[in-house]
Amino acid sequence: MAETVRHRPGGRSDTPGEPGGADPPRGGAPNGGSPELSGRIPRLLRAMVNIGGDVELHTLLDRVTEAAADLVGARYIGIGVLDEEGGVGELVTRGVERELLERMWGLPHLDRRIARMLESPRPVLLDDMSEDPRYTGLPGPDGVPAIRSLLGAPIRVHGAGFGALYLGDPRAGVFSRDDLQVCQILATEAGIAIGNARLYEAVRQRARWMDGSAELSTSLLSGDGDNALAVVAEQARRLADADAGLVLLPDEAGGLVVVAVSSTEPMGLIGAEIPPGGWANDLLLSGEPAFVEHTEDDPWRSTHLAGRYGPNMLLPLGSDGKLIGVLSVPRAPGAPRFTFAERAMATQFAQQAALALLLTEARRDREQLAVYADRDRIARDLHDLVIQRLFATGMLLESAGRATRDPGLSARIGKAVDELDATIQEIRTAIFALQQGPEEAPTGLRTRVLRETGTAARSLGFQPSVSFIGPVDARVGDLTAKNMIAAIRETLSNVARHAGASRVEVVVDVTEPLPDGREVVRLTVTDDGVGLPPDGTGRRSGLVNLRRRAESLGGGAEYGPGPDGRGASVRWWAPPG
Repeated sequence: MAETVRHRPGGRSDTPGEPGGADPPRGGAPNGGSPELSGRIPRLLRAMVNIGGDVELHTLLDRVTEAAADLVGARYIGIGVLDEEGGVGELVTRGVERELLERMWGLPHLDRRIARMLESPRPVLLDDMSEDPRYTGLPGPDGVPAIRSLLGAPIRVHGAGFGALYLGDPRAGVFSRDDLQVCQILATEAGIAIGNARLYEAVRQRARWMDGSAELSTSLLSGDGDNALAVVAEQARRLADADAGLVLLPDEAGGLVVVAVSSTEPMGLIGAEIPPGGWANDLLLSGEPAFVEHTEDDPWRSTHLAGRYGPNMLLPLGSDGKLIGVLSVPRAPGAPRFTFAERAMATQFAQQAALALLLTEARRDREQLAVYADRDRIARDLHDLVIQRLFATGMLLESAGRATRDPGLSARIGKAVDELDATIQEIRTAIFALQQGPEEAPTGLRTRVLRETGTAARSLGFQPSVSFIGPVDARVGDLTAKNMIAAIRETLSNVARHAGASRVEVVVDVTEPLPDGREVVRLTVTDDGVGLPPDGTGRRSGLVNLRRRAESLGGGAEYGPGPDGRGASVRWWAPPG
């Protein structure tokens, strides 16, 4: 049996086996136990079976305190559990609530005092806690009962400290050596049962992550890969029991931008950016994971997402030195921190997800090579055959319009020519889209807008109509273009979630200045959906971030009903840069 220190009134400490130590147990019970202890053995055996029969940790700890209450009989019973940093991670009590401990011992020092008791490697038996200098100040304020006598035994799991079982103020007046033996037996049995429970939970959790990784790989490699990043975010959020799953991609400035979200509250997340230069960015861009436990370390603290999340794992999505992006799985503020095991399994999941993403990307590249050849052929046919014929038809109509003397007929011919011109413009836009190469090739704003609307078509269920007015690529700078793409992404995501629309028109115009003469690039997104709600919730609240983006560039944004009173129209403008 482990060495026991007993403190008695007057400050004297007796250690068994030393001169002046406590008397050894006496009586006729087996193994030197007293007859009273022998009477408890049947109940003790039943309690041991009951404790060892559960693999759920919280239930197991409750059963230990229940057994201690039955076998020893004390006013206060508790199990303090150490966290990974040596502090108090959990406090399971019976007969006293945490609020009462806070009143008795003082909230600012509660965790430190409990942790100090948990650090003891030996059983503790104190007749009067006030006589021990380690526990000075523990008696409570007026009107609150204080713990005077204390009995405790350490709980060790696989040789490492887990916590301790503590009993305060026995109903019999003082704790006996029999009580100490029972407490030690319960603590030892609890350590064995907790070890088994932890092993079971570790196996179950690892199997869950492995199944999740396999399911993710199967989903990515067997699907079309269009929503691959969203699938990764959703699976990671579920496996990590997190509040959200985010996938971020590096931008040109060295920051990280959210491009895929899995969350019950996704508002304001798409397009959110971790600014460059932070400690998390440096780690992630070098291929190392970053773990956030404290508010001061939050990489979002300088953004509009400050305070939204608590513990966070930011994991690089990369393979063979190639960084695809970053996977973030934050929990809500005040939620439990991620354990070392969770961090290790999530890191492995991110590595597996990155490999699956690379394989999916390679498969898509092979498929697109064949598509690009067909696109080039179709684009050539449209340009060389269709447009030329339409152009020739337009010239014939114009000639006929000049030859006729009927004003009504001339007007109808002119309208037909205008329709042909509009058709030719739409075909040229289609040709431009068909001729674009792989996504990683350098592209202008036109291509990026077409790509963004094409991506949004998957969530909308249809392809938005896109029009460009003026030399968009030549006039719009990188910073404005980047923010406009984010505004398009946020707006179309909002339409897909809330509008119930069947048609969306996107117009980018660099020809219309502001009333004061300033040059701007204008973005107008119009839909035929249900419109905007009258209050500030739902769809309307999701558009606040658009105005913030525009105002940061010296522009603005507004929204209201569509041109014919149906649906909604979002207007966004900024200096072209």
